[in-house]
Amino acid sequence: MEIAYIPSPSHGVLHLGPIPLRGYAFCIIIGVFVAVWLGNKRWIARGGRAGTVADIAVWAVPFGLVGGRLYHVITDYELYFSEGRDWVDAFKVWQGGLGIWGAIALGAVGAWIGCRRRGIPLPAWADALAPGIVFAQAIGRWGNWFNQELYGKATDVPWALHITSATDGRVPGYYHPTFLYESLWCVGVGFLVIWADRRFTLGHGRAFALYVAAYCVGRGWIEYMRVDDAHHFLGLRLNDWTAMVVFVLAVTYIVVSARLRPGREEIVEPGADASGEDEGDGEAGSGASVGLDKKSGEKPGEKAGTKAEKTKAEKKTDGESGGKNGVDEKAAGKSGEKAGASGGEKTDETGETDGKSAGKAVGDTDAEPGAGATSGVAADAGAEVSADSAGAVKSEAESAKKG
Repeated sequence: MEIAYIPSPSHGVLHLGPIPLRGYAFCIIIGVFVAVWLGNKRWIARGGRAGTVADIAVWAVPFGLVGGRLYHVITDYELYFSEGRDWVDAFKVWQGGLGIWGAIALGAVGAWIGCRRRGIPLPAWADALAPGIVFAQAIGRWGNWFNQELYGKATDVPWALHITSATDGRVPGYYHPTFLYESLWCVGVGFLVIWADRRFTLGHGRAFALYVAAYCVGRGWIEYMRVDDAHHFLGLRLNDWTAMVVFVLAVTYIVVSARLRPGREEIVEPGADASGEDEGDGEAGSGASVGLDKKSGEKPGEKAGTKAEKTKAEKKTDGESGGKNGVDEKAAGKSGEKAGASGGEKTDETGETDGKSAGKAVGDTDAEPGAGATSGVAADAGAEVSADSAGAVKSEAESAKKG
């Protein structure tokens, strides 16, 4: 009797009223959610939009389920189409039987359709999703545990799987838990792809190809341990041959792709950065506005200083003009003084006094340029008064002479 072993569930399905809750289906569903969640995070990190992975998964997952089921039914057709079998069972996916090779192949077709509709390169999307897919496989393998299937050879190791069901040709006993081996291998492959993707900046489908190649290596030795019925060719199970062929194709792709298209895609989703660029442009525009505000804050100051200097110069010019007018009027006053000299000494004093008054007004104007225009007007008024006074004095002098 084995002391340590992995027990198998007595039932792979629970009933919630009339609704059956199957462990196998739950493992598949949880795996899909994990793949989409992780794929979305990696897609965003590569420059894509949030939600794009899920949108394309709407195409890839149904195609993958159909492809996985077709591969299983075709390679194990005797389970459904031989004598005594019911072909309707081929549609009962919940009973188990999904071939990963068919799931990946036809799932890629669905993903290609989704990517084409979004204008996205399929290799870039596959690279982002690769670790998530293999983690989903790791979770999905536990569905085989619920169904007590896909176990290995009999063993007495402490982690042996205890099979209790006797249906469909099973023999109760202790066997290698190959589902657990593959689940753990898939977890390791997932972390390997994440590490290699960061370390070597994988792109153009090479991260996905690495996942495929690494998975095939594990699938080869795990498949060799299984004891369930399978087609053999040259002493090896069909899945062993498939794993070898796919491994060679994946490695070839990595080598050729690295030579033809080194590095990683710079743009994985056209227009994905539009919103970010708009925000950046808005910030840049704000910065530019601040810069312009600063510049405009300096320029008006410069303009104000220039305008003040110009105004000062104009005032000075007006002052000088007023002074010149005052000098002219002073000269006019002196002329009036000479003209009225024959009229008497009073006229000379009056003309000189008026001329000095006009000159003083001009001097005040010259001393205060800001009032140049006003001083000019005052000088003009003084000049007119002086001229009138000189004329009046002259008239009086002539009248006195005649008298």
